Amino acid sequence: QVQLVESGGGLVQPGGSLRLSCAASGSIFSVYAMGWYRQAPGKQRELVATITKLGNTNYRDSVKGRFTISRDNAKNTVYLQMNSLKPEDTAVYYCNTFPSTLTWGQGTQVTVSS
Repeated sequence: QVQLVESGGGLVQPGGSLRLSCAASGSIFSVYAMGWYRQAPGKQRELVATITKLGNTNYRDSVKGRFTISRDNAKNTVYLQMNSLKPEDTAVYYCNTFPSTLTWGQGTQVTVSS
């Protein structure tokens, strides 16, 4: 069973930056497209960004130009660089394959607040 471990979240002021990391216990990144998802309190989990095996990326409109997804297949790690953060980005962030097929990890909390 592949396990996903997200890290890098925290409390940041509006306009700030964070870099999230997601490490997998198995070699899945060379096989699957990966995605970052988030879930805000009282809301459904939503897809934020995806990256294919070849490195093609896609983003939800609200984060385009601010977030960058990347991957390091050799390290079994996917990243999410988040810049110009807004309060509405506050959520628990998760990674998973795209579409999601693995058991969800614990996520990492991102709080954007002054």
